[in-house]
Amino acid sequence: MGIKFLLPAICVCTWITSWVLTESSDGLTRITLKKQPLDLKRLNAARITRVGLDGNVNDQEAGVIYLKNYLDIQYYGEIGIGSPSQRFSVVFDTASSNLWVPSSKCIFSIPCHFHSRFRAASSSTYTKIGIPCAISYGTGAISGFFSLDHVKVGDIVVEDQEFIEITKEAFLPFLIAKYDGILGLGFQEISVERANPLWMNMVNQGHIDHKLFSLWLSRDFSSEFGGEIVFGGLDWRHFRGDHTYVPVAGTGYWEILVGDVFVEDYSTGLCKFGCAAILDSGTPLIAGPTAIVDKINRAIGAEGIVSLECKSVISKYGNALWDNLISGIRPEILCVDVGLCSYNGSQRVRRVLKTVVENGTMEGSALGETPMCTFCEMIVFWIQVQLKQQKTKDIVFQHINQLCETLPNPIGKLFVNCEYLELLPDITFTIGNKSFPLTPHHYILKVEEGCATVCVSGFVSLDVLPPRGPLWVLGDRFLSAYHTVFDFGNMRVGFAKSAN
Repeated sequence: MGIKFLLPAICVCTWITSWVLTESSDGLTRITLKKQPLDLKRLNAARITRVGLDGNVNDQEAGVIYLKNYLDIQYYGEIGIGSPSQRFSVVFDTASSNLWVPSSKCIFSIPCHFHSRFRAASSSTYTKIGIPCAISYGTGAISGFFSLDHVKVGDIVVEDQEFIEITKEAFLPFLIAKYDGILGLGFQEISVERANPLWMNMVNQGHIDHKLFSLWLSRDFSSEFGGEIVFGGLDWRHFRGDHTYVPVAGTGYWEILVGDVFVEDYSTGLCKFGCAAILDSGTPLIAGPTAIVDKINRAIGAEGIVSLECKSVISKYGNALWDNLISGIRPEILCVDVGLCSYNGSQRVRRVLKTVVENGTMEGSALGETPMCTFCEMIVFWIQVQLKQQKTKDIVFQHINQLCETLPNPIGKLFVNCEYLELLPDITFTIGNKSFPLTPHHYILKVEEGCATVCVSGFVSLDVLPPRGPLWVLGDRFLSAYHTVFDFGNMRVGFAKSAN
């Protein structure tokens, strides 16, 4: 299945289910995208992994496989399969190449019963192929068999399109997904059984005059309208200025070369002489070499949620805790006095501290205790230890901040303080000798958590060794900033500033 991402599991406050198909008077085929919001539960499950060559990939030059679980999908739309057309919501994924949807023969996999299923007996144009196949994802696999039928995309009807009828789905990712399947927009080299991608058959059957499609993703989070994909052309309303075109540099993927990556005006160095980058509309994140991603996350102050909350307690209550300890107030009631704990006594502080440091959890805390209470108690304990050593206030708080930074990050995500977004630096990719900056509003994901909003870094690590790497995967954080033209007629990709 080509390089695939193991990425955030993103829960849905409100899943937006259908994609709207539209036709325009300019002869272009437009697919209106809708989107779902992100929430922290799914994002916390984000992972990114790299494995070896996938046996399903026919082109051995594809080399590295990255796995993604599609739990974090925001943008998807609608197609039809069969005659009469049966409607399916699908992810338009530029980093895979097969089309698959659940089959009516998918009986024993629970997720299939929560989605539209293709009924071959109801289609007069259906042809059975029957070749079995399986595709691996980060959280499991799907399996099924190949079939042939007409596929409707907008007003285009692609005849005799190969697709996969899924008869078994991994439980977690597809049970809660509101889309039914995946429509790959990559190249044939990474297609299972070398099935022709749908866009290739559009060209072969003469449905589009210009051999390209363009993608625009809306960043208006208050709107259900998620963007638009246009087959056969581009819409000037979606971008500003001219496109910068660069050649497709890899095999199988929409892969380009990127140059140096800058944090404000400072070079990160590793990609100064070029790194590969895959354009992936099937993930909201940007993945890249740890050496650069770590620099970026340090520069934007991104930290694990445990460290961030620990430092928050220091920032808001540190002076009060210090003053009260100096004045002789009993340590066990300090956190009650500042309103972070609701009980009296802190006999469990040492045990809680040990649990947090060793296991990265709050288990073992007092009944009803909140994480902020736990952090407060740990900080009081740390201050007491430092006071016994007769350290000054500045040195004590410097030491405690360093201790906060060493706390485990059990969910693996890095968070930033939403109040400081305007102060964060731009991150700039060099493509075709031109600069493509991302502002904090591009690379930070704002995620709803209860009544609050948390801010999560959109940069995650993915290390791929030479000669295939170093490798970037530019997902929706990048693609929403730049209108993108996928020009398979000239084997190039173009970027222009999005009209968001």
